[in-house]
Amino acid sequence: MTDTVRAQYEAFPYPERKPTDERKRLITGSPSLPVEMDHWLWGGARDWSQPLRALVAGGGTGDALIQLAQKLTDAGRPYDITYLDLSQASRRIAEKRAEVRKLTGITFITGSLLDAAQYGPFDYIDCCGVLHHLPEPQAGFDALAAALKPDGGMGLMVYAPHGRAGVYPLQAAFSALLADLPPEKQLKAAKRIFDRLPEAHPFKHNARVVDHRNGDAGFYDLLLHSQDRPFTITELIGALTAAGLDYAGSPEPMLYDPSTLLDDTPDLDQTALMQLAEDLRGTFKTHVVYARPKGQVMAPPLGQLDAVPHLRDVDANTLAAHVAKHGGITIDTAGEAFSFAVPKEAAPLIAGIDAKRSVKKVCSGADAALWSAVEAALCPSGMMHYSKVLA
Repeated sequence: MTDTVRAQYEAFPYPERKPTDERKRLITGSPSLPVEMDHWLWGGARDWSQPLRALVAGGGTGDALIQLAQKLTDAGRPYDITYLDLSQASRRIAEKRAEVRKLTGITFITGSLLDAAQYGPFDYIDCCGVLHHLPEPQAGFDALAAALKPDGGMGLMVYAPHGRAGVYPLQAAFSALLADLPPEKQLKAAKRIFDRLPEAHPFKHNARVVDHRNGDAGFYDLLLHSQDRPFTITELIGALTAAGLDYAGSPEPMLYDPSTLLDDTPDLDQTALMQLAEDLRGTFKTHVVYARPKGQVMAPPLGQLDAVPHLRDVDANTLAAHVAKHGGITIDTAGEAFSFAVPKEAAPLIAGIDAKRSVKKVCSGADAALWSAVEAALCPSGMMHYSKVLA
């Protein structure tokens, strides 16, 4: 990254976090949830008795680091995580957060992700919100690929254009007006100008973007960043391919399926269909994807009796009761409602999901079609993944 970007994160570590908040909450999200990682990268069958050697590249104030370390600690699984970031101010916050939680097995390094290979190789690499800020993003993709083990995988997040409507004209305007000022003065001046923007400005109507309301660091990162380029899903998959990586999946694959918006789905390849979905929906402000070395993608273990299902962000009994009453579920995400029919008879199967028992044991002789309906609703929506991390 440039000296200007480094100066930004020294002045305004991002995202803005208070280490003492670790005593009352754990921030979670995709990627880098162990269960979700296993589902998309290792066919739900990783041997978690073996230590996970992971890199958090461009770790910022530590969200991905803390999530990954805490989840593996809670599961009693061994790990060795390297945190890498250019900002010393961000690193200090991440270190303090880990200290508050008494997390061990973490090595903190101040440096560039372009040097990732010298610290590897790694089973898993997390890189969220960083590659789109590099002067040459492809160099970042290439560097991370070089740091990955042949059977390893990555979880990445980059910005997407459509859901950030209004952001880039403001970045350009603020850069033209304020780029010569130090970060603190840029922030004060930009806020004064922002308050005078007409209500008709596209940014004022973009309900998907809220970082500017979440403190000075959020405002600066969103609207004053000096180096920021979004990726369409086609561009992202192209960058992965150029780095010798293959797209392995995304947390909510239903969002990249345009069929619910069309009378007839055109005969296109996977990338073109995903791009069609992105353009039709127009709401993606980020792309979160998993990737593996070329030719090494492992499909999730759909339909496999020995796979172990986990529910995400929902209680099994609560979801089962809903299905028993309504015969289906509706999921609201990214400003859109998705409805899935699930037979009421499948409710006991859902209630039996405990993250430890296999599909065979959960179903216990039930009609296989019932489980297929559960899987068809919960896996594309990201509500269910397969992993033996707790088994």
